[in-house]
Amino acid sequence: MLENTLPQLEQLIEQIIEKNTLLKQQVSELEQQKNKLIDDNEMLQMEVIESEEKQKQTNTALDSLLGKLQDAQQETDVAQETDVAQETDVAQ
Repeated sequence: MLENTLPQLEQLIEQIIEKNTLLKQQVSELEQQKNKLIDDNEMLQMEVIESEEKQKQTNTALDSLLGKLQDAQQETDVAQETDVAQETDVAQ
């Protein structure tokens, strides 16, 4: 019985060692994947921050342009009202 048990035990130990080696390789691969995902995540977060900053700058520029356009429109409206009033005065 011992003659059979010892080879079986040796075989089981070899299997365990092989499995352990395989698991160590898998852990290493998973750590590399995790590190890559961390780097990718950090890069994406930076891109989002930059995008938000650009969006704020664009909104500010658009608000400024809209304000200038509204001011110009008001000036045009006032000038037209003045012209109409002058024409009315002249007609009377």
